[in-house]
Amino acid sequence: MSTNEKPSVDREKQTASQVQGEGDYESTRKYNKDTEHFLESADVSKLARKAAPASKEEAAKLKEAEDIGRSHAVGGKDAEKWPAEKPKTGH
Repeated sequence: MSTNEKPSVDREKQTASQVQGEGDYESTRKYNKDTEHFLESADVSKLARKAAPASKEEAAKLKEAEDIGRSHAVGGKDAEKWPAEKPKTGH
């Protein structure tokens, strides 16, 4: 293709349909389908019990990690209340 030629419409459509990333409809449909299948076929309660902390020490470590993560979120330590309650500022 010379520098004066424009790409064909078919080539533009082909390129656009292969785009992956945020807002990619094909990936969203696949994710939704896979999630629905998982929820229909898995014993979610059993998996949740299996994922629960095995001890008080493990629960404390998980809580500490969660608190650290929340401290980086919008609203800082009050992130769990966001957006229902905006964090208090020093004003």
